[in-house]
Amino acid sequence: MMTNGTGRAGTVRRNAGALAAVLTATTLLAGCGAIGTGSEAGETASGQASPTATPKQALLAAVPDGTEGAFRFTGKDATADLSGVVDPDAKGIDLTAAVKDPEHGFTTRMSFLVVQERTWMKVKFTGTEGLTGLPKLPNRWMELDRARLTDPESTPTYEGADVGNAGPIIEAATRVEEKSDRTYAGIVDLTGGAAAEAVGEEEVAALGDAARQVPFTAVVGADGNLASLTVDVPAAGKAKAWTYVVKYLDYGAAPKLAAPSGDAAQQAPKLAYEMLNG
Repeated sequence: MMTNGTGRAGTVRRNAGALAAVLTATTLLAGCGAIGTGSEAGETASGQASPTATPKQALLAAVPDGTEGAFRFTGKDATADLSGVVDPDAKGIDLTAAVKDPEHGFTTRMSFLVVQERTWMKVKFTGTEGLTGLPKLPNRWMELDRARLTDPESTPTYEGADVGNAGPIIEAATRVEEKSDRTYAGIVDLTGGAAAEAVGEEEVAALGDAARQVPFTAVVGADGNLASLTVDVPAAGKAKAWTYVVKYLDYGAAPKLAAPSGDAAQQAPKLAYEMLNG
């Protein structure tokens, strides 16, 4: 049971910092961008693969480039699960991650909303029965002043439609085969700079030579857009095997993003900055 205020605050800040780092500085939002999409040989001006495209070119052409309208995404890496909406027209993302405190059992659920150059945050604690002293934050979107952040990059910004960095990973593929209608499989060399950054440089370094032969699968939807990418990262040393998964869905059908207004939003209080700044 949590009874010491100092210990509680430290735990919450670690959870908040871990969530912010996951959302922006590690895998799913590493900001690599989709390398090669829209300009590979064998693609048409619309980004769709031509009949003469190789499997790799066809797969790269399916990676979202911002022309598909708003869509949903989910992602999973070695540390967290993420979900949200991407709206290229609004240069916006709405994404959420959750981390469970291993000692006390409560869960910190953190959401970020980005529209143009503005950023909001929302934090919710669940599983807190019997616990006291958790920070009391507004149950609404809290707009952040990035100038008040110790590390402005600790919160997300819009880096392009391919938030899961499928493009850099596919670009690093050394073999791609079309297994059946719109299903692909192959091998990716994660030692390349952009691919390593996308999946996680520390995790890739731990693989050693095995990082050059990592299997992946991908599925392209009937609309020609990438539906999923799965990278099966093998075990290495004491690290267990894990799976990097990106799913894109509801292209053009997801809700468009807009800045919250009225009672739905407020300026972030001092406590919100304390959580992010650690």
